Amino acid sequence: MKVLGRELNKNSSGYITLLAENEEDMWLTYNLVQVGDKMRCSTVRKVQNESATGSVQTKQVRTNLTIEIEKIDFDLQGSVLHLNGRNVAENQFVKMGAYHTLDLGIDEKFTITKTEWDSVAIMLVEQASDPTQQADLAAVIMHEGLAYVCLITSTTTIVRAKIDTTIPRKRPGLPTAQHDKGLTRFFEQIMQALERHIRFDIVKCIILASPGFLREQFFEFMIQTATRQEKRVFLDNKSKFMLVHSSSGHKHALKEVLTDSIVMSKLVNTKATSEVTALNDFYQMLKTDQSRAFYGSNQHTAYHDPHSIYLQAIKLNQL
Repeated sequence: MKVLGRELNKNSSGYITLLAENEEDMWLTYNLVQVGDKMRCSTVRKVQNESATGSVQTKQVRTNLTIEIEKIDFDLQGSVLHLNGRNVAENQFVKMGAYHTLDLGIDEKFTITKTEWDSVAIMLVEQASDPTQQADLAAVIMHEGLAYVCLITSTTTIVRAKIDTTIPRKRPGLPTAQHDKGLTRFFEQIMQALERHIRFDIVKCIILASPGFLREQFFEFMIQTATRQEKRVFLDNKSKFMLVHSSSGHKHALKEVLTDSIVMSKLVNTKATSEVTALNDFYQMLKTDQSRAFYGSNQHTAYHDPHSIYLQAIKLNQL
């Protein structure tokens, strides 16, 4: 996420202009906007023009529009945010108060204006704009030829690099030189991505996950290469690497890794595990104590005053 501009007053009202760079940024934007916020971005509007002869022509024009949000919908498959509301700023194509739906996607600039930017919203923006300052857990999930280098915060998993390369297969009875050369090049690219995207002074643990023994091969290669090239950043932090099994090298397999009880027990001091642990405890409570009640926002506010809440889980309207 890129922060392109901001102006916040002493009462925390104001605007922040952002640019979503990937799917994770779009998910964060979905969690950032609320009904009542104002959103400004580029959009397409159908406009009708009537000529002197009375004929009507319809055309689509691109314009910047500001709406006050009344309805929020998120398309997970396309990573597109649909925001519906009334126009609240002068526009030559759209009347004041007219309804319009903004379709916001990746690589599109937008401005969110709030009457109050609370500490959680500010934290989300800061983490997304520079996740290396906040994430104390990193992961490399891989299989031969494919690897994702990720930073994991308390709220999201951010892909910092994707390595996708072709490694020649081993063939029975034939030399393995081409396969070994391809694997070496693959491992070198992973090391370069780790150097470029991981703050070893902040990260407490780096998960290496793969099917088979690829993770062990990479770790051995990394230490040997770092020793030969005197890359102290890897040698000084080799104790932070945790080697675990995954079903594949695809990004979705990382979820399985992070919910494994053995892995979780070793990551107890990282920020990323706090949310997963809370959610697992919540699901366990539902299984063992179904007499617990579910409360809405009004009841939540009433019980919060006497500090009666031990742990809260808030379900978003759209999942």
